[in-house]
Amino acid sequence: MRALVAGKVGEPADVLRLESRPVPTPDAGQALVRVKATPIHASDLHVLGGRYGFSPEFPTVGGHMECVGRVEALGPHTEGLETGDRVVAAAVPAVPGPSVAGTWQEYLVADARRLLPVPDHLSDSSACQLAVNPLTALLLVTRELDVQPGEWLLQTAAGSTVGRLVIQLARHLGIRTINVVRRRDAVEEIRTFGGDEVICTEDEDLMRRVADIAGSAGVRKAVDCVAGHVGAQVSQALAPGGQVVVYGALSTHRQTEPAALTIPLSARSVIYETKTVRGFWLNRWFGATSPEDALRALSEVRGLVTDEVLSIPEGEPFPLERFTEAISFAEAPGHGAKPLFVFADGVRGEGDG
Repeated sequence: MRALVAGKVGEPADVLRLESRPVPTPDAGQALVRVKATPIHASDLHVLGGRYGFSPEFPTVGGHMECVGRVEALGPHTEGLETGDRVVAAAVPAVPGPSVAGTWQEYLVADARRLLPVPDHLSDSSACQLAVNPLTALLLVTRELDVQPGEWLLQTAAGSTVGRLVIQLARHLGIRTINVVRRRDAVEEIRTFGGDEVICTEDEDLMRRVADIAGSAGVRKAVDCVAGHVGAQVSQALAPGGQVVVYGALSTHRQTEPAALTIPLSARSVIYETKTVRGFWLNRWFGATSPEDALRALSEVRGLVTDEVLSIPEGEPFPLERFTEAISFAEAPGHGAKPLFVFADGVRGEGDG
């Protein structure tokens, strides 16, 4: 089988190579999945470049998050699945271990308890993106912050994939959103998409605008994936007792020095207004959550997508042979569609096992 392998840590375009590897054999409780589509997430590239929260053992197959495919074979004593089932693999590794499932290959072995059946009418593009961004949006809104109908939710990077999913989910749940963007030309787009209020940091004061919008009651809950100065402003903008959950650091996208990944919080605001700032990392959530609970959350996401409450934009497909083009597309600013590696149906190559 073909696999996209990084021999060492480095920029993905420099270290990735297309290799031929044996098809793995599933052990007890495992399934062999023939991959149909798998996304290229920014976090996948950060892992290879040494800019993420863990580092795998090299050489490693790229892609550590999610994919869709069909069950090709089952290991001994594996229950709940049948050969031919169409499944989503939540390949997110538990931390702090270095193991990465490696979705950028034609076949992979996965714990059967981490596989979610998906209907055939859901496109490969949508199905292969179920387990990261939509799940993150659901967990942030309903579990991490437990935002209630009628409450305000403040979020940064509203135009991002997760930001748009948060807007869709909030409208479904009756939650009002204040959405922060950094470009004026994004404001109307977010309003049209369903955002209740939009703040543009290019020419508006974030803290003043939040106060104007929310009034004396203020905003008590926020999610932030920018960190840095903007993340600090979000914390200061919250009402006393407010909570902000930080799940990304877009302001330091290319930063490799850990000491530079900061949020310069106001001590007075945190102490005297008893605000809470805490992190959320999907990898750690998967590591701390039982497979049964993880599948229940993924099943909820599957229902929201199939019921068209949540809409996942179609990705940009690339065959594995065009991986250098796909990586360049993924790294380009404002590239739009999510790049996906797609695999045609076929038989195993000679010597694939």
